[in-house]
Parts: sequence; structure tokens; C-alpha cells
Amino acid sequence: MPPLSRNTLFTTLSLLSTFLASPVVAQTWTSCNPLNTTDCPTNPAVSTDHTYHFTNSSIDSTWNTTAGSLRYSPTAGAHFTIAMRGDAPTIQSEYYLFGGEVEVWMRAATGTGVVSSIVLQSDDLDEVDWEILGGNATHVQSNYFGKGNTTSYDRAIWHPTSFQPQGDFHNYTTRWTKDEIEWYVDGASVRLLRSAEANGGKNFPQTPMNVRVGVWAGGDEDNPKDTVEWAGGETDYDEGPFTMSIKSVRVKDYSEGKEYVYGDMTGNWDSIEIVPYVVFLMLFSSSPDSGGKCAKANFIDDRGNSTALKTLNAPPPLTASQRWNKLSPGAKIGVGSAVGVTSVALIALAAFYCVRQRKAGRRERAMADLAFESERRELSAYQMKMAKGGFAVSSKPF
Repeated sequence: MPPLSRNTLFTTLSLLSTFLASPVVAQTWTSCNPLNTTDCPTNPAVSTDHTYHFTNSSIDSTWNTTAGSLRYSPTAGAHFTIAMRGDAPTIQSEYYLFGGEVEVWMRAATGTGVVSSIVLQSDDLDEVDWEILGGNATHVQSNYFGKGNTTSYDRAIWHPTSFQPQGDFHNYTTRWTKDEIEWYVDGASVRLLRSAEANGGKNFPQTPMNVRVGVWAGGDEDNPKDTVEWAGGETDYDEGPFTMSIKSVRVKDYSEGKEYVYGDMTGNWDSIEIVPYVVFLMLFSSSPDSGGKCAKANFIDDRGNSTALKTLNAPPPLTASQRWNKLSPGAKIGVGSAVGVTSVALIALAAFYCVRQRKAGRRERAMADLAFESERRELSAYQMKMAKGGFAVSSKPF
């Protein structure tokens, strides 16, 4: 990772409202840091194990496109393209995992200074990264941050590969628990970080994180010199476009609940509260003797059913034929009658229009015939006068 943290750079640029102007402002930033205020919104939980296939369709409502735009194909999935200076297409999951696994099938972008990124990040700037440089065909980098701490830059490790990351799709997986983080490439572990090894646990990511995937130009000429050097050199946009492709993203949340809440401003693992779904159902008696008092109360603990889970498990919209088949016989008769009445009305309207047009056409034809007959008579009279010499040319000047 370059000496200037992307967290610091992105957050500052975001606050300065230069989101669209900077090519590096897309992946890592926070709109509300729970270490600084207690008014931040809660983190909706993933609370399940789900694979998002980007080869089938565009991203669903559980993801946001936070910068740029994507293209999709049935074979290569979602395409994140830098076509010009300022492009940094990025998606971010709506939901958070608190411990878990993130598995991405990616083909990295080419291009000097171009960075393909897989980022897990929390609202208080805990971060776990994969970063692949477009100009490096032999290594990939793993990295992490704790609370946006950028006092040292000894956390990044380069891992040699037996393949070219920009040439084909490969699996990049992160497994994160309270005690350790492990990075895998194509199923093989390449790095294990224990909590105690991260500044005694102080820099170890401990808070709920969402997933951010995107590509950005670390080699943009406006970036700090150290960032450009880390990215492999200055990006020449004339050599583009540069495209990173994602076939699928699997997210598995090790925790279960509706949402995650910061219990205090420490940002420690144990301070995070897992909020279950609890529905309080009160049944009131309808008898006059009850006086409207509660006759019975039941608690339903719907623990683990997060909004993300409900969204992912929601049935697809019914087709027109399916909606028709679900109608009762009476409803079908009613719909059929309405369609019949409407059809008759449309036919009558069309017939009326045709009759009116035909009448108007006949009137217009009759008027045209009269005009033609009048003109014919005038022409005939003129010809007769000409024949009798009634229109001889005068020899006098005008």
C-alpha cells in the first residue's frame, strides 16, 4: 500500500465534494465514523451465505453502484472500465458481515498504474484488501488497516502467482474471524494474520464490514508521487480502455441477526451488538367485557432473518400467465367480460370513425367534382371565344 492511505485520501476528497473529479475516491470512504459520533446508522446484516452471479444479469438491490457504470456479459460478468481520466467504477454491498468469508472471481485490469481492488471496510475504517496492479503480471497484494491507522506501512504483502492475473479469472478469497484473517488465491492459503500480530490487536479489523469492488487509477498524475510509484507508474489513458471483470461474488456472514450496532465508541469486537428480529404481537379481545384490554400477547423471535436474507429469498415477480392462473374463476370471468366490453367499445369507435371519414370523403369528393365541372365549363367557354377571335391581341400600347 502506498504511504498515503487511500482511506485518508478518499474521506477527505469526499468531504470536499470532489467525488466525481478524482479517480481514486471510489472504493474506500466512510460517511459516518462511529468512533466520532453515536448518531451513525446501524449496519444491516448479510446474515446468510449467498453467491451473486454477475453473468446472469445486472447487480440486484443488495448492491449499490457508488461510482461510474458497469457493463455486463453472459460469459465474463460485470465489466468495470476506465475509459478516460476520472473513471473509477465501483460497487458496494448494502449489507455488512461480522466475521465471514468473501470470495471473488476476478480478471484484473491491464494498464500501468491501474489498480483492481477487492475491499472489505467498516464504517470506522477497519479494512481488508486485495489489490492487483495492471502493470504487475506476477504478483498480487494483500493488505489490512485498523481504524484507518496509517502510521506504518508494513502491512502489505506481495504474493507471487503462477499465472497472469490480467489474463484470466481467478478466485480471491478472504476469511475473517475475531482472531485471524486468512487470504486465499484459487483455494490455496497465501497469508494468515493473527489478531495479536496487528499491533497487539489494535490494528486488527474488528467491526462489521461491507464489500467494495472496483478499479481506479493509482497512477493518475494528480495523485501523490508515492502513490503513483506504488501503483507501478503513471497511467497513460490513451492506452486504454482498461477493464476489470467480475464473474461472481460470494459473501458468507458468520453472524446472524437483523443488524449490527456499535455499542460504544471503542470499535472493539465485543462492543458490537447483534440485533435479532423480534416482533411483539398483541391480540386484543373483541368482547365488550374486555374493555379493549390485552387478552393475549405473543413474542415471535425471528432471529437471523435479515433484510438481505428476505430480499435474496424473495420470489421472483410473477409472469402475466402466472398472475392469470392465480385468479379465481369469478375473477377470470370478470376480466374476460371487461376485456370483451372494452373490445366492443373499441370496435364501435373504430367503425364510427371509419363511417365519419367515409362521409367526409364523399363530401370532399362531391365538392371537388363541382369545382372540376365549373373549371371545365369556364375552359370550354374560353376556348369558344378564342375560336371566334374574341381575344385578339391589341396593337395599342398599354
